[in-house]
Amino acid sequence: MTSNNPQTREWQALSSDYHLAPFSDFKQLKEKGPRIITHAKGVYLWDSEGNKILDGMAGLWCVAVGYGRDELADAASKQMRELPYYNLFFQTAHPPVLELAKVIADVAPEGMNHVFFTGSGSEGNDTMLRMVRHYWAIKGQPKKKVIISRKNGYHGSTVAGASLGGMTYMHEQGDLPIPGIVHIAQPYWFGEGGDMTPDEFGIWAANQLEEKILEVGVDNVGAFIAEPIQGAGGVIIPPDTYWPRIKEILAKYDILFVADEVICGFGRTGEWFGSDFYDLKPHMMTIAKGLTSGYIPMGGLIVHDDVVEVLNEGGDFNHGFTYSGHPVAAAVALENIRILRDEKIVERVRTETAPYLQKRLRELSDHPLVGEVRGVGLLGAIELVQDKATRKRYEGKGVGMICRTFCFENGLIMRAVGDTMIIAPPLVITPAEIDELVTKARKCLDLTLSALQG
Repeated sequence: MTSNNPQTREWQALSSDYHLAPFSDFKQLKEKGPRIITHAKGVYLWDSEGNKILDGMAGLWCVAVGYGRDELADAASKQMRELPYYNLFFQTAHPPVLELAKVIADVAPEGMNHVFFTGSGSEGNDTMLRMVRHYWAIKGQPKKKVIISRKNGYHGSTVAGASLGGMTYMHEQGDLPIPGIVHIAQPYWFGEGGDMTPDEFGIWAANQLEEKILEVGVDNVGAFIAEPIQGAGGVIIPPDTYWPRIKEILAKYDILFVADEVICGFGRTGEWFGSDFYDLKPHMMTIAKGLTSGYIPMGGLIVHDDVVEVLNEGGDFNHGFTYSGHPVAAAVALENIRILRDEKIVERVRTETAPYLQKRLRELSDHPLVGEVRGVGLLGAIELVQDKATRKRYEGKGVGMICRTFCFENGLIMRAVGDTMIIAPPLVITPAEIDELVTKARKCLDLTLSALQG
């Protein structure tokens, strides 16, 4: 972005000279310069040009309680003065991480009472991979190493996380996926359902799991990992028939189920976890993002009692991180969960803001550019199409990126996944702010359509 502000230009020069940004074309960003975000409050951001922007993505799906909560800053400050750091190696622990493990168990599904802490969701999924294989080795079935995942799923960007994910553009860099990880079709009816009804497609997509288990061999499959709702893949909400059939298949074969709750966890669906929303009953759940509202990095893996009972017989689990269960992160997470509970934010999402957001979003279905609007809780997706009846896209136009640019220029952050616009605002968004979000979204859709017709 070009700027007449000397301070902005100075920061952009620092970016050009010294910084390598994630998921970026380095050359393009160097030429263009990043937008500089300077401060935030509630659901709003401000950039160095003074523009106020409604953050329809809660940062990266994570700022659950909104920006500017002094309680979280105070919790971090207090903990830094008492115990700024100590590790969890060598049979030591500290109060914040032990208290946090208990609080997480209190809000997690029944039986999910143990937590292995990490620095991120990516690290949580690395931990999951190693724990699954360790679990089966303890049980005398060391061949059960293969993890089944889904195409277009997202499970992080470490080597293991990117391999578990089904993003082909990530696999193309770095010779991924690593061995022992295979992928099945995603339950994306709008994009891939063809002439099937959503219910028919949901069954078909679920049955791909059974077919893959049999192809790989039941004795070789250790786990199936999936997001309750695929986030970075485009807010892919499975047809109603999908999860019940998946649960039947999982019950039929002796494999573990891992729910990646990094996006859905801590209230995003109107329940504490996506596994609650769909009654999934996983053996493990990866967490991050909403755990601390993104105020400080932290992730983890919640593990079912039945799995822990086996792990207890396996000796050392030779895995961990310097910052596993960092005391400052734990203190912030504790305060964040207290806010979610005491202010009944999850309940308010379920009964008030989620129904209102979903109602208002669906009003955009009448727009000529919109092929489908879908959503659950405070998650939403808007499919941009050339032909509503056939679901045909504008080929080669980059419609999603055109719309995203108009959004940024008009005070709204919506993310583009191909030609799908997605939102996941902070859980504290109000009905009035939802109205603003939808009004701005419609304006940007109008601008996008005009640009395509021009």
